Amino acid sequence: MPERQDGRGKEKTQGRAGKRDSRRMDNKRELFVTGFFFTAVFAVLIGYLGYFTATSEQEMINNSYNSRQEILLSRNYRGTIYSRDGEVLARTVLDGEQNESREYPFSNLFAHIVGYSTKGRMGVEALANYYLINTNTSLSNKAANDVAGVKNPGDSVYTTLDVQIQEVADKQLNIYKGAIVVTEVSTGKILAMVSHPDFDPNQIGSIWDSLLEDKNSSVLLNRATQGLYPPGSTFKIVTALEYIRENPGTYNNYSFQCPGYFSSGGSRISCYHGTTHGQVGFERSFAKSCNSSFANMGVGLDREKFEKTLDALLFGEALPISLSCSKSSVTVSEEMSTAEMLQTSIGQGRTQITPIHLNMITSAIANGGILMKPYVIDRVENDAGRVVKTFQPDSYGQLITEEEAAILRELMISVVEGGTASKLSGQSYTAAGKTGSAEYNDNKGDSHAWFTGFAPAQDPEVCVTIIVEGAGSGGDYAVPIARRIFDAYFNEKK
Repeated sequence: MPERQDGRGKEKTQGRAGKRDSRRMDNKRELFVTGFFFTAVFAVLIGYLGYFTATSEQEMINNSYNSRQEILLSRNYRGTIYSRDGEVLARTVLDGEQNESREYPFSNLFAHIVGYSTKGRMGVEALANYYLINTNTSLSNKAANDVAGVKNPGDSVYTTLDVQIQEVADKQLNIYKGAIVVTEVSTGKILAMVSHPDFDPNQIGSIWDSLLEDKNSSVLLNRATQGLYPPGSTFKIVTALEYIRENPGTYNNYSFQCPGYFSSGGSRISCYHGTTHGQVGFERSFAKSCNSSFANMGVGLDREKFEKTLDALLFGEALPISLSCSKSSVTVSEEMSTAEMLQTSIGQGRTQITPIHLNMITSAIANGGILMKPYVIDRVENDAGRVVKTFQPDSYGQLITEEEAAILRELMISVVEGGTASKLSGQSYTAAGKTGSAEYNDNKGDSHAWFTGFAPAQDPEVCVTIIVEGAGSGGDYAVPIARRIFDAYFNEKK
């Protein structure tokens, strides 16, 4: 009996030991799995931090809370900004005691697009800040400057901006408020960007407080990218596109008898200054910018399809451009009243667009439907002229089909050859475009003057978009400005 009891006791002891060993093994497995899990998470976090640091270095340095900017500026003075043909647009001037001041040789001319670097940053001064405060000067120069106790030269930034075209655009806009955008169709390069009213960036430190105190001042607003306006008849480009999409085989059979107005559902749309256009087809409706005809087209459009077209054209979306931009907006829905739809069809009502957005749509038409992303920095060089970085044209993609672009181009040619932009005809180059006279308040006589177009018409090189606030007819005020800008562009090429 005792032996059997001892055996059972031993079996129980061995059983308990086995269970303890099993629990230990389970605990070890759990510890290993947990340790492996946290090690993997830590490795992923380290990897992501490394990736974020490598890909977001510019954003990190440009952050106003990052003290590394001050460290860099204590070692390097801010680099120079040049036009595409090598003229200085912004530079750092050193006096005998190495005190720095930022100088803008063209004063107001490039105020918004080049910007300023005092009291914050704007324009190219903001976009290129990372390059301007860094230096790629040689090691021997760094050593010599360190011994001499002087700073290193920051890298230089060459822009796509053309001084001559900028001067012509600025002069033509003159005393009017408004904006002008000039881009290269095949690349998206911004050749000129003007916004009025403007300011002298050399004086930004002394005028800053007064600008902030004046609640009605919009001097610092870059109207070309941030100004929101009713597009008026330039929006007929979009309405025409939607009508073509919904009537691909029959749009050229369209016909309308214009008595100077159009009525539907108790609402009425009038043509500009009550003009009676008579019998008009699709092309003539566009060329003569007949409000009544486009209201007639618009009221019959499929609103759900129209909404998709607007989305594809980037309305309500952030534009693919590095400059600070406002979002254009337009509302098309089944819930809209007839009156609202009529207004939207001709670019009025609640429709708002930025000049740069309209320029991008126009440029895509000129480029076979492909939108090139607008950009203003061409390359970065060190003080010896060695190229540090280059920026290449970048395609956003097919905004509209090549066939649609070809149709719209022909419509825009008709505007110049026999429509509201006839002041552009008969030049040494051909042109295409669309005018607009956009009402902006309850006074029917008050309207912004628009033009957007490109040249040459069949092989487009340059795209121009203009808004002159409160001037009146686009054909009377914006088109002559466009002609002088086109003249400057083609004369420069001779």
